Amino acid sequence: MRKLLVIGIGAGNPEHITVQAINGLNRADVLFIPDKGAKKSDLAELRRQICDRFVTNPNSRRVEFEVPVRAEPAPSYRSTVDDWHEAIAVIYEGLIRDELPEDGCGAFLIWGDPSLYDSALRILDRVRLRGNIAFELEVVPGITAIQALAASHKMALNRIGDAILITTGRRLTEEGLPENAGSTIVMLDGKCAFNTLDDKDVTVYWGAYLGTPDEIVISGRIGDVGDKIVSTRDEARRKKGWIMDTYLLRKPGEPEE
Repeated sequence: MRKLLVIGIGAGNPEHITVQAINGLNRADVLFIPDKGAKKSDLAELRRQICDRFVTNPNSRRVEFEVPVRAEPAPSYRSTVDDWHEAIAVIYEGLIRDELPEDGCGAFLIWGDPSLYDSALRILDRVRLRGNIAFELEVVPGITAIQALAASHKMALNRIGDAILITTGRRLTEEGLPENAGSTIVMLDGKCAFNTLDDKDVTVYWGAYLGTPDEIVISGRIGDVGDKIVSTRDEARRKKGWIMDTYLLRKPGEPEE
């Protein structure tokens, strides 16, 4: 039976690669490299650099494939994502069928960790449910952008006895900061949703291109650094054509006993 490895490769620094991930890359006959277009060519190139650096298996080969662009939400965000995932599932199925022999092993290289705001595992479930191809699945965890953010800011993610929430920019805009989460990590935020909060005393710990030579980190009260983050983010995106960033929000004061 075909074997598929879903390997977390970290947040951008090749040295985030674990020994388990290196071993997985070298077990694979085929390494699948997604291409998200010219604006995000850096992401595919970094995957190539990781393979150049760590893959020593002379029999492995790389197969690059184009990832379709997600449409703008219409009629709803969930239905748009569902259609996008279905389109990618068709591509995955073709790759597995055409590039892997019945006893072959393939690897998908996933930014960060496959379990956190990445859809490869859900998409592979779709492929399995289609019933056309059988395969075994193995997941190799990786360092997330959240861990890289905490390391770059030299901070612990949680305060003593405090809860942590991981959410998205869209939900932060719609719901605000929950009362029971002293530390809130925000991902997938293209609009700097922290600036929608009424409480400007909340501290923001922001980071972009974490773990890479282009890393940028800013921290402080939203009231003091919010506009700076927005302008810095806009300028960085203009220069590179893309941006990957995340941030942690922390309410003032210590959590109650």
